Amino acid sequence: MVLSLVNLCAREVVSDHSSSPCWLSCVPRELYRALLDAAFTHCRPLAVGELVQRWPERTLNIGGSRKAGECPPNRLCVQALLLAVVRGLTDKRCCLQMLDLSGLQCENGRVEDSMGGWSLSVALCSMVLQARAAASRAHRRDGERERKRGLEAERNRGTIKRDRGDESVKGVRRRMEIQRRKTLSEGKSNTSSNNSTISDQDWDEVVVVHVRADLFVNSRSWERVRDALSQPGPLRLHCRYLRVEELSAPSIACLLGLLPQQNLLGVDIRYSSLGASGLAMLLPLLAPFPQLHSLRLHYCNLDVQRTQPGQQGALQDMSKGLGSLKKLNRLCLTALRLPGHLRLLLSSLSQPLEVLELPYLCLTSTDLAYLSCSQHAPFLRELDLSENWLDESSLPSLRRLLAQAENSLCQLSLCGCGLSDTLLGALLPSLSSCRALRSLRLALNPLSRTGLLSLARTAAGIPSLRLLLYPNPLEEYEPGLPALPSSAQLLDWPLLEESEDRDLTRRLLEEVLNLRGRSRDLLVTSDLLNYSPDLTVDD
Repeated sequence: MVLSLVNLCAREVVSDHSSSPCWLSCVPRELYRALLDAAFTHCRPLAVGELVQRWPERTLNIGGSRKAGECPPNRLCVQALLLAVVRGLTDKRCCLQMLDLSGLQCENGRVEDSMGGWSLSVALCSMVLQARAAASRAHRRDGERERKRGLEAERNRGTIKRDRGDESVKGVRRRMEIQRRKTLSEGKSNTSSNNSTISDQDWDEVVVVHVRADLFVNSRSWERVRDALSQPGPLRLHCRYLRVEELSAPSIACLLGLLPQQNLLGVDIRYSSLGASGLAMLLPLLAPFPQLHSLRLHYCNLDVQRTQPGQQGALQDMSKGLGSLKKLNRLCLTALRLPGHLRLLLSSLSQPLEVLELPYLCLTSTDLAYLSCSQHAPFLRELDLSENWLDESSLPSLRRLLAQAENSLCQLSLCGCGLSDTLLGALLPSLSSCRALRSLRLALNPLSRTGLLSLARTAAGIPSLRLLLYPNPLEEYEPGLPALPSSAQLLDWPLLEESEDRDLTRRLLEEVLNLRGRSRDLLVTSDLLNYSPDLTVDD
């Protein structure tokens, strides 16, 4: 990347912190952004803090999507930023009113000194509570100063009344004591009431800076997040995407009741033992969020194969709850185990889905038949049916589904679906018709080397395809596998120690790609852990 002259100069300016008193006093507002970017890029937390504390604009956006190869902000720089926001509340030079940190978190554990979603959420809530406490202390100091000023004025005029029985004229101290008791009683009343009754007007009266971010909440951080959202203060948190883990349904409901409604775009609930009744309770609570378009439910302990009292009624309520989400276009249901219930859940949606992820859902041929004829099929951009066992009875519906989505489907995942050479061979003509397909994932399927080469030839014939995640052929495994192994067996079974078979597979695949002229723009890999999903992003 070629740096502009402004960026080069900004890097030199922030590199020497001892010179900051000189340039901070005269730098024009137009250069603050370049200086801040340089401070983040070259890890200058002191410069970050000084710039943000004096930020001359009303808005500051630090998050957003990062370019390929661009490192996330350093943890020290993020902490300096948050501290500077609090200091800027009392700095007359700071004009900041909206701070957007959406997408700032880094979930890649291999990136050193970055800040993950949970740590960032805790730090944000600590910042909000710190700012509220500082404002409360300042308010008490101002009150005490006013009280002393009033007493001094009364003494100078010599009008202090010592007759406590005279109700018509009360001294300053008496009036302040009455006012203090009244305030305490009102505070207790407000605390005992539901926090969700706090209106936007209450916030607008005290808020100075609105902070927008993605929040990651679990059982360890829930109380701190609740405290940060529950009472008005100079900083107000707005959540773009909410991710919760290991929380009960009442705790999640409390959290939803405290969030501002205008900014929430997506909710991701994971590893929470909710069941059908818990989900039926929570889904209607998402309806008041007008911009919500994404809902992801992972491992929420819902299994209709284990019959429980009231389960069918709860599923009906879940369907109604999904139907109340008028802008929903992305739905992920992972490991909910709902065989035969896909029509019940999806038919209530008012608009077609563009992204549908159904891994480990125990889909039946009836479910696939419904999906292939549903309103969603022609609009699907991403479809994940991984770990749903497919057989000959499922193929007609799957082929019809691919035909319906051939002009829109960009990502397709059929990992661990039990696709043998015969089943995949019957599916290849339908795959070749998906002219918008950019990512095709077929790992952990029992294919031979011959079946894999047929797949590679079909993939190379799709001009838009950029990623093929293929399964290791059965010839590369140690002897002893069953004739039709499951995905779990393929995942655990050892590969041959000799690299000759893998080298042979790699050479044959390279020949197919070279023959079709796709060796440069199509990544073909069997590496489940290290392939880059960025390859599926549009050019």
